[in-house]
Amino acid sequence: MSNAQTSASGGLRRVNRPTAVQTPAKPKPQSTLFAQKIRPFKKKELVQMFRSLASMLRAQINTADALKYYAYGHPNKELVAALNKIHEEVNKGVPIHDAFRASERFDEMTIGLIQAGGDAGQLDTAFAELGKRIRSELFFGKKIRKLIMMPCIVIPILIGAFIASQVKIVPQVEKMMSGMEPKGFVALSFKISHVVQDIWVPVVLTLIGIAIIIWKSDKVRNGITNLAMARVRVVRMMIMSLRQMTLLSTIKLLYSNGINLAKSLRVAANSVRKTPFYAELIKASEMYEKSGVPVSSAFAKYTSVDPQVVHMLAIGEKSASLDVQLSMLSEMFEEDAEQLMDDFSQFVSFVVMIIAVLLIAAVFLGTFMPIFMMGPQMMQEAM
Repeated sequence: MSNAQTSASGGLRRVNRPTAVQTPAKPKPQSTLFAQKIRPFKKKELVQMFRSLASMLRAQINTADALKYYAYGHPNKELVAALNKIHEEVNKGVPIHDAFRASERFDEMTIGLIQAGGDAGQLDTAFAELGKRIRSELFFGKKIRKLIMMPCIVIPILIGAFIASQVKIVPQVEKMMSGMEPKGFVALSFKISHVVQDIWVPVVLTLIGIAIIIWKSDKVRNGITNLAMARVRVVRMMIMSLRQMTLLSTIKLLYSNGINLAKSLRVAANSVRKTPFYAELIKASEMYEKSGVPVSSAFAKYTSVDPQVVHMLAIGEKSASLDVQLSMLSEMFEEDAEQLMDDFSQFVSFVVMIIAVLLIAAVFLGTFMPIFMMGPQMMQEAM
């Protein structure tokens, strides 16, 4: 049979040619630089959510209905979508912790504690403990932001004032003295102004670039933190107290809610994931789980926690009161962290005051001293 066919209307000939099989184009991989990042929920919202879920479970409302009731009418559409997805999974018979994991909006520590509460039949307790822990994080995070905010605002403003004085005001003073030869401090002031005029743009751009790198890079922030810890005792003690408080309180939450100690250690490591404690704790948990050494020995050998932590863990193992010792240690480090943050606040205030005095003095001396000294010099030259 011929491939040529005649059309019914005009006898036009159309030739049917075999068409090539087209393979579907492979989707181009999306650049990770421009990929949309999933933002975590606000901690205040999570505190309210977990506390509300805990209260509903205590009122004998089942888990699926509690999730649905809380999601209904909530202003955060992303949170509503996540809760509705979890609600659907729970209605299908999926365990509650797997439903939370499938939403991809909660960390492993949260999921681990929810799993512990679900397995132990104390999901309301797990939700309540999550609310308390996140609230504690909010409290300390707010205090740290207050400590950092003052120098981050005051120092750039004073640096800007110094640059403005050297670029705008001092050159005008130099023009006023154009017929005179500057001497002594006046000449030095003008030289400093010339240097600032030449380098202030690249210096400011460099400082902005450094600030962006510090903001974006965890490695750089950890390096600066480690340097500050090595040089300043109060910084070292405060950061170590905060890290150990976070770690021990998380282990206590997990262990006291039915998760075995090895898994509690692995899950709790996620709460200090961006610190050197993470790798240390993973190694200690592997040694404890595989070799059977006491957890206090694993902590002593592989982590940099305080000796007091190792001592109290050993007491807890010998007396079968490990959860009590963990609770006591977390409370102890929380109290220490609050006191050390007050000490650090005073240290930061002192440093900022010194920097502010130096910058104000530089602005005053560079701007007004040439004017004050111009009069005597003019009188000497007139004589």
